Amino acid sequence: MTLTIPARGAALISLVVLALGFQVPSSKAETPPRFVKADGSYPTKPLEKDVVVLKVVQNGVRNLQDAPSIEEGLRDNLERMVSWIDKACDTGKKPDFILFNEFPLTGYSSGPREEKLKFTIEIPGPETERLGEAAKACDSYIIFGSYARDREWPGHILSINTVIDRQGAVAQKFWKPRSVKRLNADTEIPTTTVENVYDRFVARYGAEEVFPVLQTEYGNIAVSTVQLDPFVYAAFAMRGVEIMLRTSTLFSKSDVRAVAFFNNFYSAMSNITFPPDVPYANMGGGSLIVDPKSKVLAEDPSNNESVIEAEIPIAEFRRNRRIPRYPLELVAPVYGQYQQEIPMNHLDVPTEDLPRTGEEMKSLMDAASRWLRSN
Repeated sequence: MTLTIPARGAALISLVVLALGFQVPSSKAETPPRFVKADGSYPTKPLEKDVVVLKVVQNGVRNLQDAPSIEEGLRDNLERMVSWIDKACDTGKKPDFILFNEFPLTGYSSGPREEKLKFTIEIPGPETERLGEAAKACDSYIIFGSYARDREWPGHILSINTVIDRQGAVAQKFWKPRSVKRLNADTEIPTTTVENVYDRFVARYGAEEVFPVLQTEYGNIAVSTVQLDPFVYAAFAMRGVEIMLRTSTLFSKSDVRAVAFFNNFYSAMSNITFPPDVPYANMGGGSLIVDPKSKVLAEDPSNNESVIEAEIPIAEFRRNRRIPRYPLELVAPVYGQYQQEIPMNHLDVPTEDLPRTGEEMKSLMDAASRWLRSN
């Protein structure tokens, strides 16, 4: 069967695809995979139960930079995670998903690139093996974020959210799609994301992995550390996400609620806690779980360590559900003319040229900026 698309329709589709951050192939290029089904439905696995339990762990962590040794710090943080898994498993309802924050194993460490690379983990590795044992014992998915290194990406600091399944295996690694930009006047986040090595990422892993969705027996999930970026979460929603899990070190509660509401999915955020005597202690905690109408189902507004939980009636939610009804045809002409300030692939440079600090990352982005060049 051959599908014929009128020229005007083809142009419109190209604009929409561009607006979502995907490259439009030339007529000679290989046909890209189908990211979104035309009828608004989306692929799923059969559900094992009608109602699932999501638990969010809100806990503190020792920065590896402050530990007597990296090995000791990792071991302590790992066992702390396992103890929280045990607590989440043994109290309240039996969990199907246990969500941790962005850095439960490594904490956040400052310094130049070569220093920060010491405070990363490999995935899979001994830490995920140990967490896999805990996941299997609890019969629950374990989700957590971490700074990571990968031998295929020498010198790069990756932000990875890992999902460990009920059998204890790494089921999915979610790269951070992009980092927020121009948040500070003097520095930019030097983490490697999908956006800043896009072509090499797609060539290596496939375009489907830009916004991957993990189909589980408890619902379709995805995990991200992206903040204040509605386009990214709309793309996940188009791909069929039902439960959007988020990890963070600082976040906006209104962002979590709005994203769930606009994209018609359940969502949760796990935030780290801070010692009460640090200046930014008021930015710790506040983890929450929300429903698709932005109603808060569970929350710990404090900076205390805790586990919160909520039931998600996934079978009822999925019944006759379609992806959100976005007005893309209406907005595509405007989106098509928008020029992203920092082009993709701006961090796809030789290893020795990777920016060592946030200040150097800012200089690299300033040099690549389309907006600054046009002034």
